[in-house]
Amino acid sequence: MLTPEGYKNRIIDKQIDEMMNIYGAVCVEGPKWCGKTWTSRNHAVSAVYIGDPRGNFMNRQLAETDPMLVLNDQKPLLVDEWQVVPALWDAVRYIVDDSGEKGQYVLTGSSTPVMKGKLHGGSGRIGKLQMRTMSLAESGYSTGEVSLMDLFEGSFKPSKTREISLGELIDFTVRGGWPGAQNLTVEESGKIIKDYLSNITDDMERMDGNKRDSRKVMALLRSLGRNESTMTSKTTLSRDVEEYEEDYGQVSVSIDTITDYLNCFNRLFLTEDLPSFGLKLRSSVKALKNPKRHYTDPSLAAAAMNATSETLMKDLNTFGYLFEGLCVRDLRVYSDYYGAKVYHYHDEKNNEVDAIVQLEDGRWGMFEIKVGHNQIERAAAELLNLKNKFESETGQLPQFLCVICGMSNVAYKRADGVYVVPITALGV
Repeated sequence: MLTPEGYKNRIIDKQIDEMMNIYGAVCVEGPKWCGKTWTSRNHAVSAVYIGDPRGNFMNRQLAETDPMLVLNDQKPLLVDEWQVVPALWDAVRYIVDDSGEKGQYVLTGSSTPVMKGKLHGGSGRIGKLQMRTMSLAESGYSTGEVSLMDLFEGSFKPSKTREISLGELIDFTVRGGWPGAQNLTVEESGKIIKDYLSNITDDMERMDGNKRDSRKVMALLRSLGRNESTMTSKTTLSRDVEEYEEDYGQVSVSIDTITDYLNCFNRLFLTEDLPSFGLKLRSSVKALKNPKRHYTDPSLAAAAMNATSETLMKDLNTFGYLFEGLCVRDLRVYSDYYGAKVYHYHDEKNNEVDAIVQLEDGRWGMFEIKVGHNQIERAAAELLNLKNKFESETGQLPQFLCVICGMSNVAYKRADGVYVVPITALGV
């Protein structure tokens, strides 16, 4: 395999192996710089890099002339950034369909391309996986001693981790889970992430060929940072953007433009909203269907607001929202491993829970996310109240209740049955 020297295994590696045994090709999608190419090399013996500029982008030219010209190397073959030449998708599908062999290709993509014609879904031929930035368990900041599945199976065992300071917790959030940032200082990684965001307008144009106003794009990115982990509407985002006249000039953004930009951000894997949990209640109290706004990595929200470790230390309210984003990212990474989905719940009476993980078999568990140990008591009470509400209204019960805490070094089960797990102990 083309495994890079010093490669650190990712949780998604096992999923790729499994899917290579099921499908003729596997497509690994996710944001730029999250490690897709390195991880995919761990599953390939040869590679073609469509974005390679050498030879006047020779690989891209060959693929545009005839996709088969770049798909005949030794298998499994990595096709990096396939979306640059969308015709590669159907070519791979055809080869896989024709041969019937498993595990022939690993495709990577950092955006969803706009197709003039209809792109064949690849059902039964190409399996899709979403790769995220590194969880704390992958970057080495969580012991992973408390498995997400242990909570579902009732096999939880108390454990102790090292003490984590508030400063460390903030640094984890500001640095983010980017593999290339783990050996950098927080200040160095912050500069790179700001540069990452400054290039988004160009990425949007490369994706679909349409030009956007960079001032409006940057203003919306900033607004999304301010509204991380909230259910903010498009109308509120539009009003919020208009407040940035001092930084971006007089900016007015219509709802249609907001919708266009948000769709682009999603297709670039820059944002990933958290959907509402679909449990139906018998009462007249309505569960709100609005998703929660989330960047794919909390460091993006910090960079969009020009927030540093120092400024967040002085604004713990804002940090609480970013910390929730970090925990949701980790829950998504661990849930993906089991084929589970992550949701939130909020009803019109303001009964809410930060995250709900639901397994494929229908079982689900509820999480409240808190930075400080002093917030655990209230969080546990809120979980118990919502559990009772669900039971009385639907007859359904969550498999478990759990408070994820930042500044805690002990994972334990309370007398009322609520688990308390430090984010630095959670894993797959």
